[in-house]
Amino acid sequence: MSITLLGEFVLLAALWGASFLFMRLGAAEFGAIPTAGLRVGLAALFLLPTLLVRGVWTDLRRHARPILLVGLLNSAMPFALFAFAVVHIPTGLTAILNATVPMTGALVAWLWLGERPGASRTLGLVIGFAGVALLVMGKSGVDASGLSMDTPSTMPLIAMGAVMAATLCYGIGASCARKYLQGVHPLATATGSQIGATLGLALPMAWFWPSAPVSAGAWWAMVAVGLLCTALAYILFFHLIEQAGASKALTVTFMIPVFALFYGAAFLQETITAWMLGCGVIIVCGTALSMGLVRWQRNH
Repeated sequence: MSITLLGEFVLLAALWGASFLFMRLGAAEFGAIPTAGLRVGLAALFLLPTLLVRGVWTDLRRHARPILLVGLLNSAMPFALFAFAVVHIPTGLTAILNATVPMTGALVAWLWLGERPGASRTLGLVIGFAGVALLVMGKSGVDASGLSMDTPSTMPLIAMGAVMAATLCYGIGASCARKYLQGVHPLATATGSQIGATLGLALPMAWFWPSAPVSAGAWWAMVAVGLLCTALAYILFFHLIEQAGASKALTVTFMIPVFALFYGAAFLQETITAWMLGCGVIIVCGTALSMGLVRWQRNH
C-alpha cells in the first residue's frame, strides 16, 4: 500500500471513529431518529453531484429498488440504532462492538448466500462472538463512564443489543448488495443508498423532531457526521476498495475503535477499562479469523 493510500486509510479510520463522538453530541439534543435522518440527509446532498459522473445516474436508475433497500439496511436502520446506543453507553464501547461488522457479515453470507466458512473462519466466528458475550456480561466501562445515575440499569444492555442489531443490519445489507448489486458503479450505490435512507427516515424524523431549541454545537456535530464521517468517508472507502481491494479496505474496522476510544476519553471523559480492551482484542482476533485475514491451521 502506497503512502497516499495509507494516509487515506488512517483518515478513514479517524473519520469513522469520530462518527460515534458526533452522534453522541447530536443525539443528546436531537434524539436518535432525527440524528440518523440528518446524517443521511446531509450525506445525500453532499453526494448528489456524483450523479453527474459518467455511468452513475444510469446505474442508479436501473438498480433503484435494491440500492434504496440497501440504504435502509446499511444506513437508515443502523445509524438510528447507533444514535440511540451512544446516549446510553460509552462511544468507545460502541465502536468495539461495531468491530464485529465483518464477522456478522460473514455469518449472514453463510446463512443466506451459502458461503460456508472453513474451519479457520468458523473458529473466528466463535471467538469473536465469545468476545462480545464477555463484553456484554461484564458491561465494561458502563458504570464508570460518567453516565447519568438516572439511567436505568437495564438500558446499557438494551443499548448494546441495539449495536449488535445494527451490525446485523450491516451484514444483511452487505449480502443484499453482493447478491443484487454486483457490477453497479460504487458511487451509484453510495449516493442512492443515502437517498434511500433519507426517504426512509423523513417521516419518522419529522415525527420525533425535538420540540426544544437545539444548540449550535449539536447542529455542527450533525454537519460533521453527515459530510465528513458519512459522505467523504464513503468516497474514501470506495476509492480504497478500487485501489487496494475489498479485503484490505475492510481492515479499517480494526482501527476505528482506537480512534473512538481516544475521542471518547479526550472529549467525553469516558473511562477505558482493562476488561474493555481485553474483550476488544478477542473480538478483533475473531474478526480477523472470520474475514480470512489470518488463518489457523492444525498440525498433522
